[in-house]
Amino acid sequence: MIQIDVYKMLQTADGELPLDISLAIKKGQFVSIYGNSGAGKTTILRVLSGLTKAEKVNIKVEESIWDDSNKKFHLPIQKRSIGFVFQDFALFPNLTVKENLEFALSKNDSKEIVSELIELMELQSLQNSKTENLSGGQKQRVALARAIVRKPEILLLDEPLSALDDEMRFKLQDYILKIHQKYNLTTIMVSHSIPEIFKLSDQVIVVDKGKIVKEGTPETVFTEQKVSSKFQLTGEIINITKSDIVYVVQISSGNNIIKVVATEDEVKEYKIGQKVLVASKAFNPIIQVLI
Repeated sequence: MIQIDVYKMLQTADGELPLDISLAIKKGQFVSIYGNSGAGKTTILRVLSGLTKAEKVNIKVEESIWDDSNKKFHLPIQKRSIGFVFQDFALFPNLTVKENLEFALSKNDSKEIVSELIELMELQSLQNSKTENLSGGQKQRVALARAIVRKPEILLLDEPLSALDDEMRFKLQDYILKIHQKYNLTTIMVSHSIPEIFKLSDQVIVVDKGKIVKEGTPETVFTEQKVSSKFQLTGEIINITKSDIVYVVQISSGNNIIKVVATEDEVKEYKIGQKVLVASKAFNPIIQVLI
């Protein structure tokens, strides 16, 4: 169990904003943090990792205290069992893929984990290439592998896939899930992508203006009511057109375009760009607006 209690005053474009959150995360869970830009999501990860200090903080991982502001105790970053993947990869461009992973090893660690991760992340053909010559998706795979080299208890992902195209993002999501499951990690990810959260997460925490306003499974958090169905998928409305007496709503989900028939009353709730859940029990699909 990870218990996190944080109070920190943030400086934003709109002035000071107090980040005041308390949350508990079970070992082995995949948890996503969702919310508008500037809500404090990344700061939560940085405080947990020890990169950012807070005015009031108490962090306990299992039986180990990482932060206790009352006792003025702060566990150094290097002693926290954390793997952190940033948006900008933060790789050494003059080193090869293999050298980047080996550099992350502790002094007495075995190099076997490096070979294992190179195979797991399908980097065999790239292991002797310098990272400055890699594509964005390839660099992200290296960054993920490097974060796991020391077999951390917790993996922190700060919008790791936001700069990638859809096809590469879907592939990297599979790699993230594979790593999370193989190494029995507790993974905490900041993401703006609702489909990504549905695919990867056990739990989601919604942060708004420094507060946790909602938490639960992706389905309970993002839908106004629980939908029982044979299949469900999330996407974004890209077009609404009238056809005779009904309307056709086009929804982009991954690489697919789904068309759903809706009535005039139903389309009053929909608008282009909305994130939605499409569900069906048989041959009658319904659209549920997401927050």
